[in-house]
Amino acid sequence: MTALAYVGAALAEIAGCFSFWAWLRLDKSPWYLVPGMVSLALFAYLLTLVDSEAAGRAYAAYGGVYIAASIIWLWLVEGARPDRWDIGGTAICLIGAAIILYGRRLA
Repeated sequence: MTALAYVGAALAEIAGCFSFWAWLRLDKSPWYLVPGMVSLALFAYLLTLVDSEAAGRAYAAYGGVYIAASIIWLWLVEGARPDRWDIGGTAICLIGAAIILYGRRLA
């Protein structure tokens, strides 16, 4: 459930933020903001589904998933192929996120 919540939250957050980017930076219609706000609300809701005793820990671990999703968005939506630094940095972030979320459970 945690992995699905994080992936859904990442997609919702990136889509919501991109709608604001499109409006302000790509001169799209202000109507782009409506699905963006809905998407950002969905993002916040999905993070509440994460199995963690503290919100801050859930948010911190989510950061790694967000970074990975952003790099995938960069490639699939924006058409910019990630380089080795993008991939390596993402791997480090995901390892850190796993340590934050699961480290206490394994000890």
